Amino acid sequence: MLEVIQAIITALGSAITLFVLSKLMGNREMSQLSVFDYINSITIGSIAAEMATGEFTDILKPFTAMIVFAILNLSLSLLTNKSLKLRRLITGKPSILYDKGQIYYKNLSKAKMDLGEFLAQCRVNGYFDLSNIQTAILEANGKISFLPVSDNRPVTGKDLNIHPEQEQLVANVIIDGQMMPLNLKHLGLDEKWLSKQLHLHDIYDASEVFLATCDFNHKLCIYKKINEEMNIDVLE
Repeated sequence: MLEVIQAIITALGSAITLFVLSKLMGNREMSQLSVFDYINSITIGSIAAEMATGEFTDILKPFTAMIVFAILNLSLSLLTNKSLKLRRLITGKPSILYDKGQIYYKNLSKAKMDLGEFLAQCRVNGYFDLSNIQTAILEANGKISFLPVSDNRPVTGKDLNIHPEQEQLVANVIIDGQMMPLNLKHLGLDEKWLSKQLHLHDIYDASEVFLATCDFNHKLCIYKKINEEMNIDVLE
């Protein structure tokens, strides 16, 4: 029984410590990971797991190790902000994968990325035809940035010399068949209003809706639940 209590205490302690250190190191640890960030996150996570499952008398060693790695991360962050050379050494630098109709095979190889994976990333970003892409750059965090060909770039209000009204965020008013009363209240609406709108779309039960969104102009978008599968074969 004592061992169980000790395990609970160390698990809670490691979780709290990991949370505090993650906050101190910044949200970049969870989003735009560099190689060092990736290694550092895995290491601290492994130490936290060891701290949670190890003997109660060993708590000081993993706790100290976590603090050391956090300090190392913060120190390198400060140094890389001041030194471009060190920043490129630690975080890496962008690499051109595609430019003006040319695929750079060597850069793909250095990035450990094959042609199929590159084409998949193009499709994920909405480019099913390489001729619509001017340049594709592999960023240091592993994501690919795309510069579209000017002729295929979406027309902006500035291009047409017009000033459209600023769009606002939409709120989810139904999620997986469940109405969101707080979100409706934020829009100045209620469940009664939403039910009436559903009836206009021949929907008489919110459980039929997978997702419904609404903006501040009370424009409702409804996505019904569809149980059918949609399959497609894509040639690489």
